[in-house]
Amino acid sequence: MADPRHGATPGSGLGSGAPEGHGPSAHDTVRLALVIGALGVVFGDIGTSPIYTLQTVFDPSDPHPVPVGTQNVYGVVSLVFWSVMIIVTVTYVLLAMRADNDGEGGIMALITLVRRWGSQRSRRTTAVLTALGVFGASLFFGDSMITPAISVLSAVEGLKVVQPSLESAVVPITAVIIVLLFLVQRRGTAAVGRLFGPVMVAWFVAIGACGVAGIVGHPAILRALSPTYALGFLTGHFGTAFFALAAVVLSVTGAEALYADMGHFGRRAITRGWMLLVLPACVLSYFGQGALILGDPHHISSPFFLLVPHWGRWPMVLLATAATVIASQAVITGAYSVTSQAAQLGYLPRLRIAHTSESTIGQIYVPWINWLLMVSVLTLVFAFRSSTALAFAFGMAVTGTITITTLLFFYVARAKWGTPKWLIVIGATVLLFVDLLFVAANLTKFVHGAWLPLLIGLTAFTVMTTWQRGRELVTAERVRQEGPLPEFIDRLRSGEVSTLRAPGTAVFLNRGKQTTPLAMRANVEHNHVRHDQVVILALKTEPVPRVPADRRIVVDDLGYADDGIIHVTARFGYMETPDVPSTLAMLEPARAEGPLRLDQASYFLSKIELRRGKAPTMAPWRKRLFIATSYITADAAEYFGLPRDRTVIMGSHIEV
Repeated sequence: MADPRHGATPGSGLGSGAPEGHGPSAHDTVRLALVIGALGVVFGDIGTSPIYTLQTVFDPSDPHPVPVGTQNVYGVVSLVFWSVMIIVTVTYVLLAMRADNDGEGGIMALITLVRRWGSQRSRRTTAVLTALGVFGASLFFGDSMITPAISVLSAVEGLKVVQPSLESAVVPITAVIIVLLFLVQRRGTAAVGRLFGPVMVAWFVAIGACGVAGIVGHPAILRALSPTYALGFLTGHFGTAFFALAAVVLSVTGAEALYADMGHFGRRAITRGWMLLVLPACVLSYFGQGALILGDPHHISSPFFLLVPHWGRWPMVLLATAATVIASQAVITGAYSVTSQAAQLGYLPRLRIAHTSESTIGQIYVPWINWLLMVSVLTLVFAFRSSTALAFAFGMAVTGTITITTLLFFYVARAKWGTPKWLIVIGATVLLFVDLLFVAANLTKFVHGAWLPLLIGLTAFTVMTTWQRGRELVTAERVRQEGPLPEFIDRLRSGEVSTLRAPGTAVFLNRGKQTTPLAMRANVEHNHVRHDQVVILALKTEPVPRVPADRRIVVDDLGYADDGIIHVTARFGYMETPDVPSTLAMLEPARAEGPLRLDQASYFLSKIELRRGKAPTMAPWRKRLFIATSYITADAAEYFGLPRDRTVIMGSHIEV
């Protein structure tokens, strides 16, 4: 099947048999479908930011409120516009999205590029940047918890504008929508994904039209397009403007989704969607709301919904609710993807992952993460009870992730592409100055909620780094217990170890070919049994999203071509889920020293029981955390697609 990101491939059958003149039309249709699909998945978060951004800036309950005045409105709207242009358009669309890892984007892809290209340079720099990247990925989990809460709350709050008596029903309705949202996750987004794009097209057209109506009432607001108003507001009223940045940053929330979802739709489709529809619609909405506030300062309570004509407010509340659910869906799916990639790269334990689409590998469902997110989101809704209260927490996660992404991108630009140092210094200085200004502004809201995403990020970062460290220790001890594989094969060959030959095929899963699988060693040394055909299988995760079929398998006879023992290395990308039986079925009999009888093969797993030891390898609390985290590891037989009735688990224990 042709990858839709790159169009039709020769011989793919797309448009075959059609007249020659129909080719471009079919290609344009594919491009349009990709753009609409991207609108439904990628832009939900940033596309719903106009609901609450200006409302939060001028919120009188803010600990650092921005007074409503003509110059302040011009300055704020100009700040919003130029923040969107610098952070979203320049940092992400024009720059970061060029740093892809075989078509995949996101901060985990950047970590992979840093590890790949940084190994040729300072190891310490690479380690520090990788740790920063992991922290950025950790902050994304906070984003995944806050986005559904603030997005759905802000949409349902439109009920207060339409019918003020419904104010007490906002939180319960929000909670019901969120519960339903997480309950349907297991069904996947494939069935409803086709609806997302058209809904978001309607959303952007609607908010753009409402924005135009507001601008027509007070066209002078268009002066805010000039950067002089943003700079004048910052320099002339720095105290007010600085604190306003903590709310202005809400206009760029979701920018990271453009980069993270690049692998699903491609850079071109996302760029077109942003430039042709999303950016103009959002800008028109912001300027329309600014015009409305200029005309009547009392409209600061909910300028987005007040911009809508009376007859259209109920439909807009429903459309906004649908759009925020889509925005939440996108970030929840992103959390699944980050979890899966982190597990593949060794930063999290292996979790049960279900693929919910036969055509789109990126659509996955991770039950453990799903229920954790649902409980967290509901807790936030009931604790904060309004979108403006949550807004103080929201910006911190976003600004942290954006700053780390910018830093990693410029490192990759220098290490991979050899970009001139003077250009790196100028670009990084300008963009990081903007990013750090937003970070500093959000830190002023620390006691008002900004502590929350930092706490979530630090917790996730601690878990991920502790798991990586503990995994290294366990691997080292396991290598010691397993012993060298070549030496073990030589002992079998020489008859030093007496064994009986059992008919059939045995598959032993192992981490490499340097050491002996614990289950195989126990079978030979304690049970004195070996099978006629033995496959020692190592599953290797490559730092690429997917591995082509012709590079999937490498076979080694381990020095003897006639003993029925082979070693197989199966390579997978970090976006793929290993399927052992299907992978072994690709082996030709000549390479496997005879045909493998996989229909009756026995699969052996070595289970490790972790115990807390006295050695000063890690702090005692980290040892307890590592062992506790190991309990959420998915069942290995299920994860690797092994038949349960033919899987044997043999245990051992290791102290950490």
